[in-house]
Amino acid sequence: MASRNDTRTAALRSPVQIPLRPLGHADDSEDLRTTRIPLVSPSPQVPGGFSAKAFAGEVVPFGVTAFREGHDVIGVHLRLTSPGGEESLHRLTPLRDGTDRWRADVALYERGAWTYRFEAFSDDFATWAHAAELKAAVDVDTPVMAALGAELLARAAAEKRRPAAQRRHLAAASQRMQDADAQLISAVATDAELATIFAGRPLSTLHSASTPLRIVVERELAGVGAWYEFFPRSEGAKRLKDGTVRSGTFRTAIKRLPGVAGMGFDVIYLPPIHPIGEINRKGRNNTLEALGGDPGSPYAIGSPDGGHDAIHRDLGTAADFRAFVRAAHKEGLEVALDLALQAAPDHPWVAEHPEWFTVLPDGTIAYAENPPKKYQDIYPINFDRDPAGIYAEVLRVVRHWVSQGVKIFRVDNPHTKPVQFWEWLIGIVCGEDPDVIFLSEAFTRPAMMQSLAKAGFQQSYSYFTWRNTKAELEEFLTSVSHDTADFMRPNLFVNTHDILTEYLQFGGRAAYRIRAAIAATAAPIWGVYAGYELVENVARPGSEENIDNEKYEYKYRDWDGAEERGDSLAPLLRRLNEIRRTHPALRQLRNFSLHWSDDDSILVYSKHLDAAFTGTGKPDTIIVVANVDPHSVRQTMVHLDTRVWGIPLGESFEVEDLLSGSVWTWSDHNYVRLDAFAEPVHILRVKERA
Repeated sequence: MASRNDTRTAALRSPVQIPLRPLGHADDSEDLRTTRIPLVSPSPQVPGGFSAKAFAGEVVPFGVTAFREGHDVIGVHLRLTSPGGEESLHRLTPLRDGTDRWRADVALYERGAWTYRFEAFSDDFATWAHAAELKAAVDVDTPVMAALGAELLARAAAEKRRPAAQRRHLAAASQRMQDADAQLISAVATDAELATIFAGRPLSTLHSASTPLRIVVERELAGVGAWYEFFPRSEGAKRLKDGTVRSGTFRTAIKRLPGVAGMGFDVIYLPPIHPIGEINRKGRNNTLEALGGDPGSPYAIGSPDGGHDAIHRDLGTAADFRAFVRAAHKEGLEVALDLALQAAPDHPWVAEHPEWFTVLPDGTIAYAENPPKKYQDIYPINFDRDPAGIYAEVLRVVRHWVSQGVKIFRVDNPHTKPVQFWEWLIGIVCGEDPDVIFLSEAFTRPAMMQSLAKAGFQQSYSYFTWRNTKAELEEFLTSVSHDTADFMRPNLFVNTHDILTEYLQFGGRAAYRIRAAIAATAAPIWGVYAGYELVENVARPGSEENIDNEKYEYKYRDWDGAEERGDSLAPLLRRLNEIRRTHPALRQLRNFSLHWSDDDSILVYSKHLDAAFTGTGKPDTIIVVANVDPHSVRQTMVHLDTRVWGIPLGESFEVEDLLSGSVWTWSDHNYVRLDAFAEPVHILRVKERA
């Protein structure tokens, strides 16, 4: 039979490692994965070791799952360290939904890399107070609870870091607990001043801390903004008497900038402005033969006149471009330039670096394809052939345009280039100039789209364009606002020069109003392509592109005349952007809350921002109710969880429709009638209650 010593020796030799020193302070043992008080699933956190993202002024929900054995109460702090090295401590609140999840919302303003960690602690006073209140109610263990309370309060009073007034109050409370009866114990356990004292500086004997994590705060325009796309060659273009066309220029395009800024947009995005290839130039509507005067696709970049660092001669000179950038800045607009890494057959790269392209067995260079689409006028770059040379050249091109005043790049088809390349490029460019922003145009599979965002893209096009039903929008908007918000910011473009969805083709004016209202209110970044306000909804047969596509020809539009005749949606776009500027809740991504209706076509959601984050000292709440069927009148009941903005269920409140000006008294259940042909959307402001 084994002796007692033998048994202990066997235990020490077992696979379970018995700690040889007391645990419970700091981060316990380096050999153990679990801290004394477990802290798991911290957020924000990005898989793969990438940093989480935020923009200056974004309210970030920090969360962690924390718990301990038994019934003792714990607390959790968030310790933030700013880029400048300043530390701040924030108390997390338990969600009390049975998940042991804790949360604190913090607005981050300073740009740069922040670090954060979660710290859990035993809340000794709260543990005693909870037990004391229960036992005092039935007069059980009264002497024991009095003695424990007196000892705990005396220990707190002895902490020299506490203010003198607090220490005196704690010492007095400790004295009162000597031989206290059940009534006095209950009074001390529920004392509001004591609760406030211990909330500010808890009394604790156990501490645990999570591994530090990082979140990078970028400039506000990386996460908030309204984009407008136009082709500068169309702005000021004129058809002459002989039938030829005189192209618009940067100088003539300047005249359109006040109109764009007047609609409240922040970014003016230009498709490629470089020389366009002559070889295999596409004609109108993507035909294979260009007629005399056809300008060609600006995405067929490069000619004997130059490549990606050159400007098309029809648009003007480098000085003209810089004048355009300055004029945009005067209007409060930033210029975004298209970065399309591909080449026309007569691009200088083809002659100087044929090794950068894929050569087929017959000796020809492979042109771009996206079946069923074919782009005979474009050669894609093969990044696996001379990657060092290609990487260096693209970096040179981007640096050139940054030197010309461009701080925003809309990247064409980044998913056809290595993700590793983008991580490298964006890391270098933004390291040199943190103001630079990259928008990913990757309409592709989720894994690739999300990986590009993790690798550094500040913004991403998304599936929004094709999410049109109530069910589709509910799933999509919830996902982008919560599931991927730590690393991916969706830019909700309602249309592009490549995309005219069936919803817009056949939904008429109502469809255009509905989509604009949802895009402008559901996420802090949205955009339109010129012509949207004119409801240009005729597609090339069998496609999702506008007929007479502006990629292949000039467009002549009478912006002012259309608005004077009442044919333009410019007033709506202007009003939507005004609402966005006035209501800070709409300039956040993660505060989207879905609500309900009894109709399969009535979408209901809200955006709420607490008073602590609005800058006005008042909360801001917007409710959006949209009829997503552009062909009908809908009547139904909508159901709201009013607790989201702090109003108990069943209580009434006033709402103002920011589009119509109507004011109604609402509660958590409300009747709505939305006529797609007259008033398809309510954008409601919850009025402050007296």
